[in-house]
Amino acid sequence: MRIVLAVLALAMLATAGCSRFPTYDGPEVTRVVVHKSSRQMYLLHGSEVLRSYDIELGFAPEGDKQVEGDGRTPEGSYIIDRRNPNSAYYLSIGISSPNAEDRAEAAELGQRPGGDIFIHGTPRPWRRAEDWTAGCIAISNREMREVYSMVGLGTQIDILP
Repeated sequence: MRIVLAVLALAMLATAGCSRFPTYDGPEVTRVVVHKSSRQMYLLHGSEVLRSYDIELGFAPEGDKQVEGDGRTPEGSYIIDRRNPNSAYYLSIGISSPNAEDRAEAAELGQRPGGDIFIHGTPRPWRRAEDWTAGCIAISNREMREVYSMVGLGTQIDILP
């Protein structure tokens, strides 16, 4: 019994401080900027670029998302509004799309605006050159671990053409 308790204690000590997510103690990420045309995403502290990433977009990336199912990634200013550690695409952070303007545009077309737009990892072990998401922004899983640890709720995200 003592051996079992000793082994359990050692196992607990070995995993103490371990986390599924890396920790980040650098400057606060105050803004995320996505440039769809160049397939780049930047994490900024003020005007300082802390990190940059190659990204993949929706399967029809040209133009602003207008309606559900159009395969476009939205354009505009949003907020990071949720975190999902159990995402089907490794990890994800949610973007507050659709906003009021997006909903109004879709309503004018008699359509639903869509939603569930995230920055997320990938189900594949590597990136590929073509865009494939339903409108989200995808990066590698290693990069997503970093982004997940750095970007907090309430952070502004600007998605530019």
